[in-house]
Amino acid sequence: NSGIISLLRPLLLDVVPTIQQTAALALGRLANYSDDLAEAVVKGDILPQLVYSLAEQNRFYKKAAAFVLRAVGKHSPQRAQAIVDCGALDALVMCLEDFDPGVKEAAAWALGCISRHNAELSQAVVDVGAVPLLVLCVQEPEVALKRIASSALGDISKHSPELAQTAVDAGAIAHLAQMILNPDAKLKHQVLSALGQIAKHSVDLAEMVVEAEIFPVVLTCLKDKDEYVKKSACTLIREIAKHTPELSQLIVNTGGVAAVTDCIGTCRGNVRLPGIMMLGYVAAHSENLAMAVIISKGVPQLSICLSEEPEDHIKAATAWALGQIGRHTSEHARAVAVTNTLPVLLSLYMSAGSSEDLQMKCKKAIKSILQKCTYLPALEPFLYDAPPNILKHVLGQFSKVLPHDSEARRLFVTSGGLKKVQEIQAEPGSLLQEYINSINNCYPEEVVRYYSPGYSDTLLQRVESYQPLTN
Repeated sequence: NSGIISLLRPLLLDVVPTIQQTAALALGRLANYSDDLAEAVVKGDILPQLVYSLAEQNRFYKKAAAFVLRAVGKHSPQRAQAIVDCGALDALVMCLEDFDPGVKEAAAWALGCISRHNAELSQAVVDVGAVPLLVLCVQEPEVALKRIASSALGDISKHSPELAQTAVDAGAIAHLAQMILNPDAKLKHQVLSALGQIAKHSVDLAEMVVEAEIFPVVLTCLKDKDEYVKKSACTLIREIAKHTPELSQLIVNTGGVAAVTDCIGTCRGNVRLPGIMMLGYVAAHSENLAMAVIISKGVPQLSICLSEEPEDHIKAATAWALGQIGRHTSEHARAVAVTNTLPVLLSLYMSAGSSEDLQMKCKKAIKSILQKCTYLPALEPFLYDAPPNILKHVLGQFSKVLPHDSEARRLFVTSGGLKKVQEIQAEPGSLLQEYINSINNCYPEEVVRYYSPGYSDTLLQRVESYQPLTN
């Protein structure tokens, strides 16, 4: 507010190098603080001066100048575009070839912050030849430089298959894959994240990541102490699993599903989310893969997540995953039903406090599981609680099972199920009414009458009007 930015600008040209650096650091810290201050730095015509200095000055100044560019560029695509427009990318790429690792790191960080926003800005970074140099930076001995370069490769790759392909063509996958077991947690997180950003776009890119022999090595990261490492490992596995049944099968074969299930059990909140989704993607592909999730104890673990997690979006993902597991056959549906998950899904669907997305995902999951579920004890509670749009699916299942199972017919009477069916109000000619008729047809007429509402009154009337025979 007191015009400090215009006072700092001439200090960037001071004859004393320390003053230049300190002025640049001050501007960087101001720009880092907020978008408004970053805009003031852009409007103060400071960027061209910094770009000029990146090429000319000593390493301390280069680091400070790159820091200012990063601090401005991180806020928004508009700020990042201003940096591109003043010709900073060429100067930053030159810094990637600097002898000093600190200068390389500062430049890589600035390029990552610019690429992060959108595909156009990433393309601009690719066009100045940054990617091969970032891959070289990944191979440098300094851990901090490896981290920032891996992160920048991820930021460039995330926007499109074409941009990810530029990283692949520069040999990024092999060098990233070699660092999965690096002891530094932050580096592991960045490496796994970058591989995930490459693998997510297409089957071909996912296969290239798999061919770098990341399995079973990546599974050790699921047991890491660091939550970020766990999350990015789960995300990488999810991005590979979602593409094809073959890739999912490969993950199953290396023990990946069991490892992800265990991982979900050891963490909470958003760290769980990619693992939950990964189980859903694997199960969605085929009956056999869904069975692999069941065998790996995925269902009880998802059931715990559904009850434990307070956040709606995590519950919604869990409901979706359970639906993908249960929708294949009666065996799959039973595996979900026996964990007592269906009533939880129903109460979340019925709850006014649930988000629209959560309600929709729960409804879809309930429907797809019910349509395959022949395990009647799990269905009975629904007769009492379910709204009509779900009740029809429940009755549909009873109408399929009861005609062929005498034991189930008997249990349905003794548990009060048949009585409850007689109390349901259905529109004449509706699907619901059809199902009720099919269920009633499984029993003798007098039994159905006996359990119909008002039958005891009818009996009492008959008692009253009955004339006993007198001798």
